Amino acid sequence: MSDDLALLSAADPLPSAGGAPPIFRGVRRALATRGYASLTEFRLASGRRADILAIDDTGGILIVEVKSGVPDFRSDQKWQEYRDWCDAFYFAVDDGFPTELIPEDCGLMVADAYGAEVLREAPAHKLAPARRKTLLLRAALTGAGRLHRIEDPMFTQASPTV
Repeated sequence: MSDDLALLSAADPLPSAGGAPPIFRGVRRALATRGYASLTEFRLASGRRADILAIDDTGGILIVEVKSGVPDFRSDQKWQEYRDWCDAFYFAVDDGFPTELIPEDCGLMVADAYGAEVLREAPAHKLAPARRKTLLLRAALTGAGRLHRIEDPMFTQASPTV
């Protein structure tokens, strides 16, 4: 292995990985370029956990459900519940996924470790203002809590009740 390739591999080990991690990374990069900040594995008040919750500077909220393959997609019976918690809902898959399986009334992204392309925009379903406010507050508290745990891993605190 050349020195340049070894440096690239050490600095960026994810691209050779398969499954969901490269999709997560690519989607989050693409969302960031569209003006969204995102959190992964975000617990909703319903108890469900969104793969990616993304918020833009207007308070718009997207949820992206990452599917690593057809068996993962077919075994998922909960994804429709996410629509009640966002303005727009997307599936994100890799380029080997048969995109015709994704319902037409959902947004669709195809991603790799470096980015994602939106093949189909999600229909807009505006959240009620009270639910939006609650989600934005919970996202802020969740993000701040995660940053705190990175900076001070020995500290523990109860989860926010918002």
